[in-house]
Amino acid sequence: MDPLSDFGFKHLFGGEPNKEIMIAFLNALFEGEKHIIDLVYNPTELAGDDKEDKKIFFDLLCTGDKGEQFIVEMQRAAHDNFEDR
Repeated sequence: MDPLSDFGFKHLFGGEPNKEIMIAFLNALFEGEKHIIDLVYNPTELAGDDKEDKKIFFDLLCTGDKGEQFIVEMQRAAHDNFEDR
């Protein structure tokens, strides 16, 4: 199973039993830029405040040690509308 595919990522890391492993993995990737203290697997869709706003889909909603919230989306291919990361 490829952990970089959407299916593989969600199968390996996408559930409460693997939450602590996922937090440790992401904290290692961020190397001090962010420090995650909690994450939520659901909901993974946020709607805008009104009909004209777009919905966004993502894999994880994270809470940092300073109270900030940010999303994590697993992407394997380049997309013009995403910055390099």
